[in-house]
Amino acid sequence: MDNDMIISFGGGKKVNAEFRGFTIKTDQSPNGGGEGSAPEPFALFLASIGTCAGIYVYSFCQQRGIPTDNVRIVQSHFPRADGRGVAKIALNIELPADFPEKYRDAVVNAANLCAVKKHLQDPPVFELTTTLAGS
Repeated sequence: MDNDMIISFGGGKKVNAEFRGFTIKTDQSPNGGGEGSAPEPFALFLASIGTCAGIYVYSFCQQRGIPTDNVRIVQSHFPRADGRGVAKIALNIELPADFPEKYRDAVVNAANLCAVKKHLQDPPVFELTTTLAGS
C-alpha cells in the first residue's frame, strides 16, 4: 500500500523506515547505546516540524519572487518543568533587512500552515497490533 511505511532493524540500535522508495535511517547516540551514525528518531520528529514550516515559507517567498538565500528558520525547544519531553517549540523566521514589511505577518501565517504542526494540534489515534508473518 502506498501509505504503508515499513520499519526494519539495521543492526545495533539502527532502525530504518522504508517509504515511497526512500530509506529513512535512524540510530541512537553513543550515550544511548548506538553508534550515532544517523539522527535519533526524536530528532527526525523535531526536524519534521521545522522543515514542514520551511517548505511553506519557501513556497510563500517563491510565489512572490522574494529571494530565500538569506531566509532561515531557527527552531528552539524548551523542556517541560519536570525535564521530560518538550513543553514548547518556537520557530523564529529570520528575514533579511530588505524583506518586504507588508509580508512579515503573512510569512508567519504561511509557516502556520504546516501539516505536521496541525497534526500535533489535532493528533491522530494510535493503534498498535501484532500479526504473525505469513498470516
